[in-house]
Amino acid sequence: MGTSNAFGGASGGTPLVPTWLDGGDSDAADRNPPGDGAGPDDAGDSKPSDDTPQTPPAAPAERPPVVQPPTSDRFRSARSNFTRFAGSGGSDRRSLGRAVSQYVSRSSGGAGSAARRMGSSRGTASGLVSFLGNASANGVREALRSLNLESLAGRPVEEVFAGLADYICPDGGSVDEGIARDAFIETIADLADAGITDIDGLTSEQIQTVFELYASHAIEARICNDIGTRVVTMPSDTRTVERIEAQLSEFIQRGVSDAVNASGVDIGALSQDQVSGFVDSVYEAAFEMLEALGESEAES
Repeated sequence: MGTSNAFGGASGGTPLVPTWLDGGDSDAADRNPPGDGAGPDDAGDSKPSDDTPQTPPAAPAERPPVVQPPTSDRFRSARSNFTRFAGSGGSDRRSLGRAVSQYVSRSSGGAGSAARRMGSSRGTASGLVSFLGNASANGVREALRSLNLESLAGRPVEEVFAGLADYICPDGGSVDEGIARDAFIETIADLADAGITDIDGLTSEQIQTVFELYASHAIEARICNDIGTRVVTMPSDTRTVERIEAQLSEFIQRGVSDAVNASGVDIGALSQDQVSGFVDSVYEAAFEMLEALGESEAES
C-alpha cells in the first residue's frame, strides 16, 4: 500500500487543503483595497454640482470563500469502515465502499478538496504526461535531451523511468512528496505487467495506461496514509494482506479509469500548456467517481 506505514495518519485538525499546496494569499484584498487610496479628506470641501453625473459606487471586491475549520472527528467514520473492511480479509465490500465514499465526502470535504490535497502527485503526474507526450511526438531521445537525460536513450523502459524519477519527483522529506515518489516507483514495477516494454513505440493507449497506473497508486497511498495507517501493518498472514491490497487497488483503479475515459481526451496529444489542467480535472473527477462508486458499493 505504498507509504501506508510511513505516516501516523492525519489528525482531525489537519487542514482540508494545506495552505502550502495552493500558495493562496487570502489577505491580499485587505492589504490592497480597491480604489485610488484617497480618503474623505482628500476630496476637498467642494461638492459636485447638480449637473455633474454621479459615479455609482464600485462593487465591493469579491472576498475569497470562507474555509470552515476541519472537525476533529472527520476521519473517524472512514477509518472505522476501513478497519472493518481490513478485518474481513477483504471480503466486506460494503465497508470498503463506505470508507472510500466517506473519505472523499467527510474527511476531505469533497472531491475538489481531495484533489487539491494531492499536491506533489499532481505535479509528478503532469511531468510524466508531458514527457511521454514529448517522447511520442518527437522521439524518446529528443524528449530525454530536453531534460539533460540523453544518456538514458536506448536503455530499457524501467531504467528510463527510474532516471526520470529524480527529475519529476525528487526525493523529499514531506509525506506528500513521499507519496508522489512511492507511487512513481510502484508504477515502474507495473510497466511489464501492463505490456509496456518499448518506450520508443508508445501508443496513446499506453500513455493513458501509465497515467492511470500512477494516479491510482498516488490516490491509494494518500487514502492509506490518511485512514488506513496501522490497520493492516501487522498481518496474520501474507495472503490476507495481498487480498486486501488487491481489493483496494482494483476499486481505485476503476474510479481513475472511469474518470479518464469520461474525459474523452487523447492524453498523448495534449500540449504542454494543457497537461496541468487535464491532470487536475482528472484527479477531481476520479474522487467524484470513487465517492459515487463507494456509495453504490455500500448500498449493494
